Amino acid sequence: MARTWFITGASRGFGREWAIAALERGDSVAATARDTASLDDLGAQFGDRLLPLTLDVDDRDAVFSAVKDAHDRFGRLDVVVNNAGYGQFGMVEEISEAEARGQFDTNVLGALFVVQAALPHLRAQGSGHILQVSSIGGISAFPNIGIYNASKWALEGFSQSLAAEVADFGIKVTIIEPGAYSTDWGGASARHAEQNPAYDAFREKAAEQRKARAGNPGDPLATREAVLQLVDATNPPLRVFFGDGPLGIATRDYESRLAEWRAWEPLSVAAHGRRS
Repeated sequence: MARTWFITGASRGFGREWAIAALERGDSVAATARDTASLDDLGAQFGDRLLPLTLDVDDRDAVFSAVKDAHDRFGRLDVVVNNAGYGQFGMVEEISEAEARGQFDTNVLGALFVVQAALPHLRAQGSGHILQVSSIGGISAFPNIGIYNASKWALEGFSQSLAAEVADFGIKVTIIEPGAYSTDWGGASARHAEQNPAYDAFREKAAEQRKARAGNPGDPLATREAVLQLVDATNPPLRVFFGDGPLGIATRDYESRLAEWRAWEPLSVAAHGRRS
């Protein structure tokens, strides 16, 4: 059965690749972008199975309107993809209030608005699959992108709660956690805080660490088949990595956390106080 997708941030990167994957196999896609001219070639190729929608996910009213337009056009929503977002670079001390609010407005609230707009439709039809694009930075954290990490941790937190809340309605949630890919996440789409010279030496060190972590970046094209397998799965995972690097990072990180928690367990138990 052909599905209908709603994809934010479809002008480039994962959003565009997944829109193409869905369209090529006969599905319909409502694709949002701040500038829909970037979708003109897909419109010419796939015709009325593509609905381009101009959207800034920071605007809650616009999000609800776009979701309604997509549902009105196609009659249902099967796959809702929260892909819109960007990377805010800067040491924690360097991040301005406007930059912090902007990062959360797009990466967290934008995804929240899309979910809230889509859920009445998904509940009414008794089915649907919400894909939340997080990052390996949504379960770990790295220097010089602390506020980005914070936004993805927030996305992961509400998405895990969401999955439990909507399961009885037949709605599935999957958090996709990519590693390093050859997209423009760290390039044209990235934003950079004003640099504090006090961090110059560490900034250079952090850049080398990031370069080493990135290693051999993944090919976004290879994620097309992966995302189709996810939406076709009878029992999709709550969380899934994209790329061959994240599992190693997660393993080291969680083993370290568990070891530290266990080492400090006597203090934790003492902090509980008297037991009745």
